[in-house]
Amino acid sequence: MGFSNLLFLWAIILPVIVLIYYFFRKKYKDQPISSTLFWNSVMQETKVSPYLKHLQKNALLYLQLLALLLFILALINPYFKKSEVSGEQIIWIVDTSASMLAGKETSTFENHKQKMRLLVSEIEGRPLTIITTGEEPNVIIRQETDTTNIHKAINDLSVTYEEEKLTKSIDVAQAFVGDISTSIYLFTDSVERNELPIESEHIKWIVYGAEKNLKNIAITKFAATEDGKTSIALVQLKNDWDIEQNVILSIFDENDEVLIEEKLSLDAYEERSLMYEQLVKTNILTVNIEVSDDYSVDNTMSTVIGGGLSEIIIDQQMHGLVQKGFQSLNAEVKIAPSDQLKSMSNEGIIVSNQTELLESTARPIVLIGRDDETALEVSNLVNVSNDPLFAFSSLEDVYVSTLYPPFEDFETIASIGEQPFIQRSNRGDIVILADIESTDWPLHPSFPLFLWSLQNEFSVGAQSLGSFSPNEARSISLTNDIWTIYSSDDEYIGTIENVSQFTAPFVPGVYKIQSENDEKNFVVQLAIQERLIREGTSFELGEFKNEGEAHSTKESLSVWILLTVLLLLVTEWEVQRRRGFAN
Repeated sequence: MGFSNLLFLWAIILPVIVLIYYFFRKKYKDQPISSTLFWNSVMQETKVSPYLKHLQKNALLYLQLLALLLFILALINPYFKKSEVSGEQIIWIVDTSASMLAGKETSTFENHKQKMRLLVSEIEGRPLTIITTGEEPNVIIRQETDTTNIHKAINDLSVTYEEEKLTKSIDVAQAFVGDISTSIYLFTDSVERNELPIESEHIKWIVYGAEKNLKNIAITKFAATEDGKTSIALVQLKNDWDIEQNVILSIFDENDEVLIEEKLSLDAYEERSLMYEQLVKTNILTVNIEVSDDYSVDNTMSTVIGGGLSEIIIDQQMHGLVQKGFQSLNAEVKIAPSDQLKSMSNEGIIVSNQTELLESTARPIVLIGRDDETALEVSNLVNVSNDPLFAFSSLEDVYVSTLYPPFEDFETIASIGEQPFIQRSNRGDIVILADIESTDWPLHPSFPLFLWSLQNEFSVGAQSLGSFSPNEARSISLTNDIWTIYSSDDEYIGTIENVSQFTAPFVPGVYKIQSENDEKNFVVQLAIQERLIREGTSFELGEFKNEGEAHSTKESLSVWILLTVLLLLVTEWEVQRRRGFAN
């Protein structure tokens, strides 16, 4: 605490003048009068305490002295030092990841927004930059000094559920520093000191973390796959509490019908994996746990059935360019003998030219060429249909010298002249009616793009786009129609006109994407890092080398003192009125 106007201490003479006035004012002597003699018995109670009588007699003096002393105190302007804001500019890095929604009464994110509003008054006109975290850090405002715009930016901040990627946001913040002394405020849940760069003498770090002792039980993993006519689900739970907790676990299908419901007891800090078999075959499964903890976002998780077939199994008789094409997709590729492919159909995507595999395998395959027919020469251009497989691959310039006879019951999705070139079976097999060595397709960019579309379609199924992270940007294999995104509750989310620039919604859950002729499901899942909360940390790190860059903010008490003086004046007036102004 300090005083900023000590010059006004001369005003202490005012209460001294009042005291002198009371010392020299005219004194009155008490004189008994006959008509008041009988009042003594009535007034005994007021004379019980001499201190009360003294206070009643000198109330005006005390009130006036107190009012004058408080007025003098207001003149010298006492203040409390609230905080110290350093640097010529201020940068806020705001964590908008899902874990910021954890909290006891209010979330960490809302607590931080309230702290930001209080800090605005301490900036004192220095420029402020606000940066939010994520895969692509976003600069909300840059070098802003208008408090109205700053408050609006704070109010508009919201959680995006993305993984924080704090390093990227720090890199963006450092680009604004240069040689200017800068205080960087980091509003997050938890960060270690060694994660912050302290090489620069122009940066001071102020970290605001989450509150302590947050309790959480999380669904850390959830996966499902088909097993013939049923589904199998794997659930992993983790108890972050130091005591045993009871939860109710439920699994729902895509129609919100309960398939599994059971009560579980998890020991302190226990991590448990659960397997559920013989579930009804469905496209999407959702698991939910009912528990009272401080972070509810990780209590629900959805998954797409059949999204686990990522391995590519290629017949060893196939041309080497097929293998290299799939390897260029960063896919896991395995070369297998022809006679073992039947037994490996449940392990991944089979790529072969064995026609008998169309009937002998449990899952759809990719057939390139045929081993039961003879190819015939062709001379024409390739025509493709409006099929998702060709969303990113144009085959007009591909040269094909020979074609095999088509399958009668299969749908033709690409042709050469009037002859089928690529077909799809009713169960989802893809048949390319030509050997790779009889085309120049591997020389075109459309070849790896077509293989990527194949892998994507076989991995997640024809009725699903698979799983996405919040706000994940990814090219998807769809026709070039206008697609509309809806939530599981049929709430409109947005419209996509360019499927090559698809960005998933940021709120986790189940969604569907519709065109005029088609509909597909997909899910948005939290990253594993956002399903676990860490102990909150708040600290300061680093100091400026130069002096004179620290700015202390002061909160004056004069306003409250003057209000008290006003109250005392009203009280003094009331005392004077009761005594009578003539006295």
